[in-house]
Amino acid sequence: MAIEFNASDRATLGVEWELQLVDVNTRHLRQEAQQVLGELPDLSQAPAHPPLRHELMQCTVEVVTGICETVEEVRGDLAGSISRLGAAIEPRSLALMCSGTHPLDDWRDQTLSPVQRYGELIDQMQWLARRILTFGVHVHVGVRSAEKAIPIVNALAGYLPHFLALTASSPFWSGHDTGLASARAIVFGALPTAGPPPRLDDWASFEDYMETLLRAGTISSIKEVWWDVRPHPDFGTIEIRMFDGIPTLREVGMAAALSQSLVQLFDQQLDRGYSLPSPAAWVVNDNKWRATRYGLDARVITDERGGTVPLRDDLYELVRELKPIADRLGCAEDLDVVSEVLHNGASYERQRAVIDQGGTINDVVDALTGEFRAGGFGPDRGSTTPYGNAAGESGAADRDTGAHNAGREQSSRKRGPSHAGA
Repeated sequence: MAIEFNASDRATLGVEWELQLVDVNTRHLRQEAQQVLGELPDLSQAPAHPPLRHELMQCTVEVVTGICETVEEVRGDLAGSISRLGAAIEPRSLALMCSGTHPLDDWRDQTLSPVQRYGELIDQMQWLARRILTFGVHVHVGVRSAEKAIPIVNALAGYLPHFLALTASSPFWSGHDTGLASARAIVFGALPTAGPPPRLDDWASFEDYMETLLRAGTISSIKEVWWDVRPHPDFGTIEIRMFDGIPTLREVGMAAALSQSLVQLFDQQLDRGYSLPSPAAWVVNDNKWRATRYGLDARVITDERGGTVPLRDDLYELVRELKPIADRLGCAEDLDVVSEVLHNGASYERQRAVIDQGGTINDVVDALTGEFRAGGFGPDRGSTTPYGNAAGESGAADRDTGAHNAGREQSSRKRGPSHAGA
């Protein structure tokens, strides 16, 4: 079965950000997406690619960018849509928020969106789909050919723990601490066509696999394959779906910069005739679990002999290696937010800190809505005027990166045959 890949000219970007509609008084989710979107027809009813869209639950609005050349353009695109959305929901006493799960609410209390494909999903998956009260961020990066897509997907599978731990934001489920950094990874990963991508040889192998799944009745469309990293033939992109719900636009920019820089690195290495790393399935699966459970405190497996390194150390090294690429792409400041997250804590850590300091689950919700309004996190996150700082301001939190660099374990991971600046 031939599947056409509409190749991109370069490593362009597109981002999908799933946002929660939260009652400012009760802190619970409100089932008003249909009404809110109805008030913004120019954004929600565009014939091709509307910037605001329904998701599975009526408590969710998805904000989608157009095709962007840079991370700065991504942030500006999202900020414009969010400003309009924020103005529409304010009279309803609603706030916007994003985390991998809502800290307090139960999936049983949600209303499904009146969209046919969601009804079909529920009919097919039943309880597995009904409980998907989860929220994520998907980053598309343009790829220049189908032949490059599968090797890059295989290589990116080695970075699932990095993507997840940096953005893990779902320690709570129905008001209870799960002990995980990301409950969302478990809930969504239970779907039969979700999870890490299988290691395939080339585009022909991908076509054969999709044909097999269709023939078997496992899927009715290749769009029903929800791998953590997947090729998107219609868009000519690789879509990274591993990110948990991201609370701030500043961190969304980080996720986009990390994604674009890695894809650009791997694209360059393929141009030079090099083979990309392709970790074994057991390594990919184990590392994803480690990030799901321990977040940034995980030790990740770096080779098939079982060597490990602290994920925090590997992230510092990854940023260092990608910096020349990010400089050329114009997203170096966004990539540097990785270090800010390592210094100030990922969202799951920041949420637990609220409880550790004597707060309640309601206080966690307030902290998340506050971060979203501010567009950033940590002591220097900026103004908390509603949606007034949506584009996010640079200005990293003060930190002594030298102290972090000292004594770090050296990773045995091979990102490729040459460093990013080669």
